[in-house]
Amino acid sequence: MQKTFIARREERPGDAWLAEFAAGRAEAERWYRDHGRGPPPSAAVCRAALGRHMPELLPHYDRACSMLGDDEGAHRIVSHWRPPAAPHGCTHALWLGAGGPAMVRSYDYPLDLVSPGIVSSAWMGREVIAKAQRPWGGVTDGLNADGLAVSVALGGRVAVGEGFAIILMARYVLETCRTVDEAAAALARIPVAASHNVVLLDRSGDHATVYLGPDRAPAVVRDLACANQQERRGSASSEARLAAARHALDEPGMTLPRLVERFLQPPLHSRRAAFPTVYTAVYRPAEGRVDYVWPGKVWSQAFGAFAPGAYVHDYGELTP
Repeated sequence: MQKTFIARREERPGDAWLAEFAAGRAEAERWYRDHGRGPPPSAAVCRAALGRHMPELLPHYDRACSMLGDDEGAHRIVSHWRPPAAPHGCTHALWLGAGGPAMVRSYDYPLDLVSPGIVSSAWMGREVIAKAQRPWGGVTDGLNADGLAVSVALGGRVAVGEGFAIILMARYVLETCRTVDEAAAALARIPVAASHNVVLLDRSGDHATVYLGPDRAPAVVRDLACANQQERRGSASSEARLAAARHALDEPGMTLPRLVERFLQPPLHSRRAAFPTVYTAVYRPAEGRVDYVWPGKVWSQAFGAFAPGAYVHDYGELTP
C-alpha cells in the first residue's frame, strides 16, 4: 500500500486546507458523529466552548467557518468539541544525550485516515512545523520556533466526556506556549474528550508527559518513554513497546541514530494493516528541525529551510 505525504507552506488555513477538508469531508463527518452519544451540540455551543477554553484560536476558527460558508455541520466538526475517542498506537522516547535533546515518536494509525499534510504555518506570528490532521487545525505532533515539541498518544483508557479533541489542544500549545511548563499548564486547564498522553520537550531539555482524561485530574510525569498507558498497566502491545523503548534508552553505548533505528524495528515499528506505523518522527528542538523517517527514507524539514514537496511511501504488503 502507498501513502502520499505533502509538505506545504500555509501561513493560515486557506485554499489548500479548504480543498483538503472538502476531500475528507465524509471521513470527518464519520469521525465526528461515530460515538453513539446522541445528537451533537450546536455550532453555537461548540464556538462558545472554544471561546472559553482556547480563545486565542477563536479568530482563526471564525475565519475557517467563513470559508466553509453556511454549513453548521462543518462548523461543528472544525470546532473539535465533543469528538469521539480515536484509537491509535504510539510510542515515544526522549533522548537527552549527545545530539539531543530529541523526541523520537512512532505514529501507528490506519493509513487511509491519515491526512497528507506536513505544514509550515504561522497563525499567530510564531512559525510551527507540524504533521497536520483533519479536520481543521489538528496536529499529531509538531515543533514551534521557540523550540517546543509536542506529540500526542492514546492514553489507553476508554473514558469519553465533554471536551476537545487532543489534536486541537496540541495545536493550541504550539501556537501559544514557549516552554514545557507553559504547555503542561495549558493542557491541564483545557477539558479533553478522551484519554490521552501528551509528550513535551523544549530546547533546554526540559520534558514532561501529561496524562489527561475526562474522568481524571491531569498528571505530569517526567518519564523518558511513553506508550499507550497511564499509571496502570496497558495492553500487551503497549507494554511491549514501552519496555522496548525503555530498554533502548538504558542500553550502554546507545546513541540517537541507534535509537532511531530501534524505532524502525518491531515491536516499535508496526506492520499490522489495521494500525501500521505511518511514520517515525525525530524532533530536535534546539536545531529547529524534524526528520520524518521511514525504512530507507529520511525527509527533513527545518525553520529557515522548509522545503515544500511530496513523498510517496510504499508500505508493501502489511500483515492482518
